[in-house]
Amino acid sequence: MGDLGIKEAFSAITSTALLEALVVVLLATALTIAIQKLFPRVAMKLSGKLRFYVLASVPLLRLIIIVVTIIVVVPILVEPSFENMVAIFGALGLALGFAFKDYANSLIAGIVTLYEMPYRPGDWIEVDGKYGEVRSIGTRAAELVTPDDTVVVIPHSKLWASLIANGNDGTDNLMCVAEFNLEPHHDVSRVMDLLRDVAYTCPRTRTFRPVVVVVSNNPWGMCYRLKAYPIDLKDQFRFISELTARGASALTAEGVGFVSAPVAGTS
Repeated sequence: MGDLGIKEAFSAITSTALLEALVVVLLATALTIAIQKLFPRVAMKLSGKLRFYVLASVPLLRLIIIVVTIIVVVPILVEPSFENMVAIFGALGLALGFAFKDYANSLIAGIVTLYEMPYRPGDWIEVDGKYGEVRSIGTRAAELVTPDDTVVVIPHSKLWASLIANGNDGTDNLMCVAEFNLEPHHDVSRVMDLLRDVAYTCPRTRTFRPVVVVVSNNPWGMCYRLKAYPIDLKDQFRFISELTARGASALTAEGVGFVSAPVAGTS
């Protein structure tokens, strides 16, 4: 039934049917482009969780438009009988399976991404050493914008083999860490209180979130890690820089000296 079924399925195609299908596809394309352009602009004017919800709706709406378009176009071009559907989708699946194996792998992973949502537009993630904000999620890949304003395209197939670190996981809370390596001879409690005050007095700090100071003793000195949350996720690197600068000034005024931590892998 293979070739005969396919010929019968497409025998009803007319110029009018092609024109109607083209109009539907063009309308769906225009709607998709409008959503991809409009929603990120709206999200840029929002803050908090609402911004992430708006960004995350873009790939979902795009997938819905694609599915609806296919459902509408196929009956226009093909007589919707069971035999015709089996013939067409069977042939299409076989062709795509051979010609677009890797693309299909990423496409399936993209559908899994939309369902499981390991990352969403607006999330700050790290994949294979690349860290940045998810700008958009396509059917095959996600676009990541690094702190150096470089766009990195990550195929969804990375889901199968890579570890993905998500800094904020769909929320507007992202912990930042400023590290201080100090000489061992000082009042630990005093330094912890001083660093905590540095974070709480910083204008970029989200003060209703916890501020934590963690200290560890090392052969070369004491390592302090000041953990706090910025008000705006996009300011995370300015926030860390400001915490570092304020902390260094306060520690110097207190008479606490700094040391250089050894590089990992060196003696």
